[in-house]
Amino acid sequence: MPATGPLAREIQTLAALEEGLSDDYVVYHGIHWTRAEHGHALFGEIDFVVVGPSGRLLLMEQKSGFLDETPEGLVKAYPTARRNVTAQMARSADNLRSRLTTYLRGAQVEVDTLLYCPDYRVRQPGSAGVDPARIVDASRRESLPLIVSSLLQGGGRNETLTAAIDRFLADQLELVPDASALAGRAEALYTRLSGGLAEWARRIETEPFRLRVSGTAGSGKTQLALAVLADAVAAGRRPLYVCYNRPLADHVARVAATGAQVATYHQLADRILRAHGRPPDFSQPDAFARLEAAFETMEPDPSWRFDEIVIDEGQDFRPAWRDTLLRLLTPEGRAWWLEDPLQNLYDREPAHPRGWVTLTSDRNYRTPADIVAALNRMLPLPKPLEAGSPITASELEILTWESADELMEQTRRAITRAIGLGFKREMTALVTYRGRENSRFTPLERLGAHRLRAFTGHYDLLGSPLYTEGDILIDSVYRFKGQAAPCVIFTEIDFEALDPLTVRKLFVGATRASMKLILVASRRAARQLSG
Repeated sequence: MPATGPLAREIQTLAALEEGLSDDYVVYHGIHWTRAEHGHALFGEIDFVVVGPSGRLLLMEQKSGFLDETPEGLVKAYPTARRNVTAQMARSADNLRSRLTTYLRGAQVEVDTLLYCPDYRVRQPGSAGVDPARIVDASRRESLPLIVSSLLQGGGRNETLTAAIDRFLADQLELVPDASALAGRAEALYTRLSGGLAEWARRIETEPFRLRVSGTAGSGKTQLALAVLADAVAAGRRPLYVCYNRPLADHVARVAATGAQVATYHQLADRILRAHGRPPDFSQPDAFARLEAAFETMEPDPSWRFDEIVIDEGQDFRPAWRDTLLRLLTPEGRAWWLEDPLQNLYDREPAHPRGWVTLTSDRNYRTPADIVAALNRMLPLPKPLEAGSPITASELEILTWESADELMEQTRRAITRAIGLGFKREMTALVTYRGRENSRFTPLERLGAHRLRAFTGHYDLLGSPLYTEGDILIDSVYRFKGQAAPCVIFTEIDFEALDPLTVRKLFVGATRASMKLILVASRRAARQLSG
């Protein structure tokens, strides 16, 4: 925007100094200062600070327009007050000198002052309250750059001092990221950005309502599911949320609207069978197959009918499970199918319903953009993953191992690295490439100085999972699917070839990270990822 009034005159002065001074001088325009004194905040502004090559400072006060010459010195009249120019210059010089001396840890800096009034000719310089040699009025306006350089001459060049003064005047702070604060902001940002899927999917109208949402990791499917459950409860409908993964069901149950039924497929089957007097016998070796068969053949009573059904992790479902769940829908009920084919870790044939309205979302809002770019380079994905997160500079790191001992040592180093970056232990998740039954980490209670918080395989009387006492969560990529952490250490990665299932496992583990990702991979696996 074009400057007007006094600011326009200051911009003209800045241009004159730029043209008239050599590159040995640095000009700072509009330096604000503040200081607390006797419980009050004092503040002001210095129009120009010119720093010479020796580190000497010249504080320039510019007064455009007319001035009044009084017995107390020059006075500038403003619409609401009259300010004594001499006192104003002295106060600014004292405050800047005091702050700068403290910043430079006692080093003395020469600070001089100059009054520049380009529109006014001072009639009695000797009584103006300022040294006449340090007044440049309208009669000497063209000589301003020359006078400035003459006041700052001498002393030789001191680059160390001028660099320190530059950091001070430019308000440069040495900052390091606070991972805890950033994690909260990243989570809030992801929630806001990915909310578009929840917003627009719920505006779709179709009769009967059958909507299939095929969304990539971090696209906002869980937010959509929670919003659908909340809508149903608010409208007086009975909602049911069903997924495959127990940790995801536990998470959704904690945050879903009160009144929503949340369960895994097998949990739901167990509840319905027990309600009908047919409790499953889990002591039998084929207990889950018997559970599924009994659930598929029984006809639940009306108390197990729902007005809204959300089937999440649809890529993990079998066609028979899909059909069994849809039988629980009331005649006017609404059904949602949420899936991500790239998270099909059990290599099952697609079970998504045919003929439904389909909405696709290929943008990941959770994973930092540079990690998304790295995944697109490393993995032969069916199509490139779109980055929706503005978070960058997360610096994907890969540590390599050859032996079991080296795997443990590199994983320990990754944890130390994460802590060094500012991630607290509760913000870090250790995710294993292998399943819980085959992982080398399953028997461990600690890794070096770090205690591991691992699922015990048991649940309490309320059905909540029991974990060992530890600082850092460790889980398999299969169980951690559907969850996320600010820092993910994806370890125990080892494979012979980048086949489709391997690609999906790598994709799932990597996209759990919302800020930082460290891969701990075997050398043969790392070569394929780097090549």
